[in-house]
Amino acid sequence: MHRTTAAMIRQQELLTRLDAAIGDGDHGANMARGFTAVDAALDGAPPAAASLGALLVTAGNALVAVVGGASGPLYGGAFRALGAALGTSPEVEAGRFAAGLAAALDRMQQLGAAVPGDKTMVDAFSPAVGAFRDAADSGADFPSCAEAAARAAEAGMRATVPLQARKGRAAYLGLRSIGHQDPGATSTATVFHALAEAAGATPPSP
Repeated sequence: MHRTTAAMIRQQELLTRLDAAIGDGDHGANMARGFTAVDAALDGAPPAAASLGALLVTAGNALVAVVGGASGPLYGGAFRALGAALGTSPEVEAGRFAAGLAAALDRMQQLGAAVPGDKTMVDAFSPAVGAFRDAADSGADFPSCAEAAARAAEAGMRATVPLQARKGRAAYLGLRSIGHQDPGATSTATVFHALAEAAGATPPSP
């Protein structure tokens, strides 16, 4: 999570520029502010809340509390769902983490009603979840699963450029949304890049 925060701060200008083209221009600031709050919440978490699941629920709560618009509930809900799925186990193997990511994606789609192809964060999140699950099912170790997810998220992010937005503020632009990379998909790729990096893999640059 600390790597994600650092990445969001580095990417703030890019996310702002992408969102200014097809949104309201606040995605970069929202992500930097939200994940800075996540850092503070995790640093202040009591030792009893040190399981991975509990920490991810804490992260989700911080995002919901601090980030406005759609991004806060979507990311916050996803992290809460992932944390709840992982539970209180001190260690989490790749297969269980894959199931948790699927629960996170389900929650994100319940809240946002988006599907792949709508030009949203789901376009990066969904292929990342599938790639992580497929790698885990094949017996790959956690770093390899995380790297596969990061690469799939990046590909999904880049695939949003030619799409016409069907959800969110960008949908109001109609055909004018074509040709722009979706900022939510970009921040999602950043999250999976940080996960792979933390796991010791060598992910692509989002």
